[in-house]
Amino acid sequence: MSGGLADLTLADVTRLEDIVDKGALTEVCRSFFDLFSLPIRVFSNDGALLADVHETREICRYVNTLSEGRRACSTRVTEVKALAPRGGAVEHPCFTGAVYRVVPIAYQGRMLGRFVVGPYFPAETREVPRSLLVLDPALDREAARSALAEMPRVREETAERIADHLTRILDLIIFSGHRAFLTSEMHVASVRESFRELTEKNEQLQEAFDKLQELDRLKSNFLATVSHELRTPLTSIIGYSDMLATGIAGELNEEQAEFVETIRGKGDHLLALISSLLDLGKLEQGKLRVKREPMNVELLVAEVAKTLAPLAQKRDVSIRVEVDGGLPDISADAVRIRQVLYNLTENAVKFSPDGDAVTLGARLVELEADDDDDMGFVLMAGTRSAVELSVSDRGPGIPTDEQERVFDAFYQVDGSSTREHGGTGLGLSIVKRLVEAHGGSVWVESVVGEGATFRFTIPEADDA
Repeated sequence: MSGGLADLTLADVTRLEDIVDKGALTEVCRSFFDLFSLPIRVFSNDGALLADVHETREICRYVNTLSEGRRACSTRVTEVKALAPRGGAVEHPCFTGAVYRVVPIAYQGRMLGRFVVGPYFPAETREVPRSLLVLDPALDREAARSALAEMPRVREETAERIADHLTRILDLIIFSGHRAFLTSEMHVASVRESFRELTEKNEQLQEAFDKLQELDRLKSNFLATVSHELRTPLTSIIGYSDMLATGIAGELNEEQAEFVETIRGKGDHLLALISSLLDLGKLEQGKLRVKREPMNVELLVAEVAKTLAPLAQKRDVSIRVEVDGGLPDISADAVRIRQVLYNLTENAVKFSPDGDAVTLGARLVELEADDDDDMGFVLMAGTRSAVELSVSDRGPGIPTDEQERVFDAFYQVDGSSTREHGGTGLGLSIVKRLVEAHGGSVWVESVVGEGATFRFTIPEADDA
């Protein structure tokens, strides 16, 4: 990028934190972490940590239980933080065999900071490195080997592509932040002089927008083929894992059984994510069919509460049911409405404090006429009944300014609890689209520190 605009307006960029919103930066890093499971940290030029999205790996926990391991780990982290590459990305090895990829962040020819991807294990590495084995006399080789198996493996070319893509996105964020910075600092007398370059930047943004539209089209095509290309082999992986776990291919020792269970668990998690993406794609394209039929609300709530009882027990959370008597049947697709209530209840259990309770409720309500209707028709129209279902928890709650956005695809409320509990940000978006497909509406009521209540309405069955 040219430095003429900064020279003209005396608004040169010297500090990354002056022009980049930390929250937006963290969300970008979080999205990459959700997609690739690779830790990402962003540092300013002076070493200040601006974004940190990571998950402590088992090998790191294990190494830090050793005195020499803690010392070596601290030294390696200090070395990585001190790296300031200028000619391009550099790799810094760890004694565990993992690597860190450190990539410079430059703007207008000036270094503003760097981001670090990793640690991750090179896919080509097959053996536990000697540097780890001789680290500490107390090191248990099998424990170290088992812990390393959990470390994400990445090919060199894949790591380069991920870093290159993140660099491009950061370029757009920095440019957007710099434009706002210039707006606040620019004197009126420099506006005409800067107009030409601002026009050029707008053309670049338009080009980027056009590319994003093309990427959105490619995303839709990907979702159309993901079922055949991913689901089928993944189902086979899960199936063979189940057969191995049951001993069909021979008895497994404890370590082998643990590995098989890990494969099966990760496979189930990936299959759920793929199913969510498929559902979202179908909902966006209007291809997801809703088969309505009369459905008993009391049985629906009881079934969801029973299904999630084991998950709640693991968290020492109880599930209470408060359903008004005499509720009419609702007109709904049983599979999809069960999915809606299941997603909301699972979220509530996930964010509830240990030893607390989640409440599932249902009551009869009257739907109000739409404001856009003709006044004469509104006066003549009869009221329409619906069942309002609710899921309440006493977790951290959702800030008021975030309550509308929680239903956006891939959006997650900022804060440590989001990363503590994980998630992709698709569940509530799918909930909203499924409820609206049934002619209902969904919303959240929450006070920070006091919990949240998600409510949605489904019209009663016509023959109820």
